[in-house]
Order: sequence, then structure tokens, then C-alpha cells
Amino acid sequence: MEEMAVAGTVPSTDSNRTGMKNLAVQILTGRWLMVFAAILVMFAAASATSMFGLYSNALKSSLGYDQTTLNLLGFFKDLGANVGVISGLINEVTPPWVVLSMGAAMNLFGYLMIWLAVSGKIAKPHVWQMCLYICIGSNSQAFATTGALVTCVKNFPENRGAVLGILKGYQGALTGAIITQMYHAFYGDDAVALILFVAWLPAAISLGFLPAIRIMKVGQRRNELKVFYNFLYISLGLAGFLMIIIIVQKKFGFTQSQYGGSLAGVLFLLFLPLALVVKEEFELWKMNKQECLNGHSQLNIITEKLNTENTDEIDASSPPPSPPPISAPATNSRNQKGNSWLSNVFRPPNRGEDYTILQALFSMDMFLLFLATICGVGGTLTAIDNLGQIGTSLGYPTDSLSTFISLMSIWNYLGRVVAGFASEIFLTKYKFPRPLMLALIQLLACAGHLLMAFNVHNALYLAWMIIGFCFGAQWPLLFAIISEIFGLKYYSTLYNFGSVASPIGSYLLNVRVAGYLYDKEAERQMAAAGSHRKHGEELTCIGPECFKLAFLIIAGVTFFGTLTTFILVLRTRKFYRTDIYKKFRE
Repeated sequence: MEEMAVAGTVPSTDSNRTGMKNLAVQILTGRWLMVFAAILVMFAAASATSMFGLYSNALKSSLGYDQTTLNLLGFFKDLGANVGVISGLINEVTPPWVVLSMGAAMNLFGYLMIWLAVSGKIAKPHVWQMCLYICIGSNSQAFATTGALVTCVKNFPENRGAVLGILKGYQGALTGAIITQMYHAFYGDDAVALILFVAWLPAAISLGFLPAIRIMKVGQRRNELKVFYNFLYISLGLAGFLMIIIIVQKKFGFTQSQYGGSLAGVLFLLFLPLALVVKEEFELWKMNKQECLNGHSQLNIITEKLNTENTDEIDASSPPPSPPPISAPATNSRNQKGNSWLSNVFRPPNRGEDYTILQALFSMDMFLLFLATICGVGGTLTAIDNLGQIGTSLGYPTDSLSTFISLMSIWNYLGRVVAGFASEIFLTKYKFPRPLMLALIQLLACAGHLLMAFNVHNALYLAWMIIGFCFGAQWPLLFAIISEIFGLKYYSTLYNFGSVASPIGSYLLNVRVAGYLYDKEAERQMAAAGSHRKHGEELTCIGPECFKLAFLIIAGVTFFGTLTTFILVLRTRKFYRTDIYKKFRE
């Protein structure tokens, strides 16, 4: 009897082992781990660009740059981070792991060379070399984002607003606040060590999650949006915890070991979505297992019987195969294709259908969206890139600069998730067009720029909140609008083309306006003090006049961008009154 009992447990044990193995495989290959992996990849990829305001002073002092040169580096940083057309074209013909691997290599090389230069381990590079290094390093962000974000949007087409809100919320938004905690916990106030940290961390995370991020052809489940809301709640908890920690750190001042304690809580909340991944995949595994037990065997028997009967009928009654059609002459076919290709560039399909790349690039809708992004994102990005110099010119201490970065990052995150989720709700329930929400966000950004320009007493914190929120909110709206108007077929390339507007705006407003006017005011102050700048000497401006005129100009440019967006609203109002997701449910 004992032998029989033991023998009876063997099949049960083997079955449990097989079931657990299947569950583990499903978790590791499922869509929800892919979402979590994309979150971490995009979070890490933006670490170097989002922390530029914290290590820019180290670049400026160690290499002897003036503000125009530093802003030129900032421009090439933005250029690399946003010009992802090459990564988009590569991603059109290769699986996502290719662009992720290339991005990891570029990040490690670019920022490692910057660290070697700033730390004095190599001879001082020429400015063009530093621009090349930071452009290569930051361009890894475009590769990582293309591989992760575009894959998620294609895997969840009906929830693209929620997907974009979550992913862009973590990327660059919460990144700044989280990396700031890591920086103070690991390195204290050593900004040079921070550059080395942002060189290896994104590369390690991208390579670690290569197998998880891929295109999956899986039908929609009923609770997909509910799961994304759970991701949202966890990220809101993380943002709230960071906000509390920042306030406490600002009031009492933390030692390096105390920063380590707060970092432990941050990392716990950062990896908490992994529990949600396991929960969702376990429920799916249970459901699939139950369906197999209930009807799989009977379904197989019926299917095999029907297939056998159909095969006999086809063999008996099918007519002989028809001869292949005669093809047209090759020359006429080529001419017809050439004429069709040229004429179709300026004859795009209806909005919402799949545009070709050239049809989208030559469309008036893309031109308006591109121009509005240059004005809106370019202005807010200029404020963010000059954060360190703005705080220094107004007399704020170094610890306040960390507070500014953290506050701006959290409100940047809130802008991204609010714009992503709120625009999705308003669009599906009330047919509220996303371009209209984009116009309202840009109008709010004008108020933030005016607060900066006039240096309203005790309003700088409010100004950073507004600018961070508006900068973050524009990104998910931009990418969702591109996917809705021009389709998903060539989304990898079109999404990256939309990003190109950001560095153009950054160059025009940051380098040619803010940097030039800052240096002009600094030179005026030196002349008034009776001194002259020596070659290679840092150029510093003190006082509210350093950025006043620049932000007045930026506010005017942003308002012009708002008017441009309103024109796009009028052009697309009929399209957004329809059910734009209908084709994904058919």
C-alpha cells in the first residue's frame, strides 16, 4: 500500500513541476514583463540627459567653458537624444534587440569619454570632440526609446495613451529624482563620479533585458487598461514618496548614509511593478490551464474529424488548378510603379490610415505639429538645460539646485502620466481631441516662462513645477497624435522624426538666444567691474537680468506655437469626432 501511495504521488509531483515551469516561462516571455523591462530601459536611458543640469557645472569649471559653449554641448545632447530617425529605420527591418544593443554600446562609449575628459585622465579634448561624445552618448536614448516604446505601442495599440503616459513618465521624469537619490547615496556631491555612473548603468540595464522586449501578436485582454492603471498607481506612490523625501531632505539636510536609507525605499517602489507582472501572468496561466482542462481534448477530436472529412471532399470534387496569370511586361510595370510612387507622396490616405514615410513628412499636419513642437518643447527644454545656471545667477545654494531638479522631474512625470491617461479618457468618452490638449499645455507653459522672466518673489519653485509639467505633458501627446493621424506601419521612423523638433528648438532658443544673452550680460558685468575675461576662463553672470530677456522671447515663441497647434486642432476636428480605434476591434 505504501508503495502504491508513493507511486501515486509521482505523476502529481511531475505535473506540479511542469506547471511551475510553464508558469515561469510564461512570466519571462509574457507581455507584462516586456512592459516592466521597457520601463526600466527607458528610465535608465534618460539618466544622463536628465541629470545634465547637475553635472553641467563640473563640465564648465573643469574645461573652462563659457555659457554659450556649455549650451552648445547641451544642444548636441538634445540633438543626440531626440534625433532617432536612424534608429527608427533600423528598427523597421530588425528586431528590437538590435537597436537596444547599439544604444547600450553608444551610451557607454560617449559618457565614458566625457568622464575621462572631465576627470583629467586624458588630454583636454577640443570642443567639437566633446560635442561628438555627448551626441553619441545621448543618441543612445533614442535607440533605447525606439526599441522599448515603439514595441510597447505596437503590442498595445488600443491603449497607446496609457502606454505612452507610463513609459514617458518614468523616462526622464522620475529618472531625474531617482538618479539624484542614487547620486547622493553613492557619491555624495561628486559630480564627476555621476558622469561615470550614467555611463555604465543604462548599458547594463538594456543588455540585461534584451530577450524580454520584442513584438508579440497577442489579442487584447479585457483588463488591459486596468493593469495599466495599477502601473499608474504604483508610479504615483513612487512620485509621492519622492516628493516627501525631497521636502524632508530640504528641511533637515541628509547625510550620505541617510540618502542610502531613502534610496532603499525608492528602489523598492521602483521594482514593485514586478509583483504586478507576476500576478497578471499567474492569473492568465490559471485561466489558460482551466480552458485546456475543460475543452481541449474534445476540441481536438472534433477538429481532426472535420479536417478528415473536408480533405476527402476536396480530393473528390476540387477542379484542376488554373494556370498562372500572364504577367504584364516588366517595363510598363516599372513605369506604372514610378508614376504611382511620385503621385502618392502628395495624395495621402485618410487620417488614421497608414501613411508612407514621405506622405507623412510632406503633409501639412506633420508640418504644423513639427513647428508647434519646436516652439513648445524647445522653450521648456531651454529652461531645464539652464537650470543650474539660473539657480546660481539668482543666488540659490547648491543643495537648492538638487531640489529644483527633483521637483522638476516629479512634475515632469505628472505631466506625462496626466497627459497620457487624461487624454485617453477624454478622447474615448468625450471625443476631446489630443491636439487641443496639447495647445492648452503650451499656453500654460507661457505662464511658467513669464514667472522665470520676471523672477517673481518665491515663485521660482512654482515656475519649475509648471515648466516640468508642461515639458512632460507634451511628449505623450505628440507621440500619440503621430500614431493616430499617420498610422502605426512606419511608427518607428515617424515617431523619431517628431522628436527631431526638440533639438532644433533647443538650438534656436538655448544656444542662439539664452546662451548668447547670458554671455552678453556676463561680459557687461565684467566690464562694469573693470576686469576682462582671460582665454579658457569660466564666464559667470549674476542677477535676474541674466535670463530675463531670454525668457520673454521664449514666452512669445511658445505662444506662437500655441496658435500653430490651434490650427492643427481645426484641421483634425472631424477626424477626432470619429471612432479612431474602431479598426483595432474589427
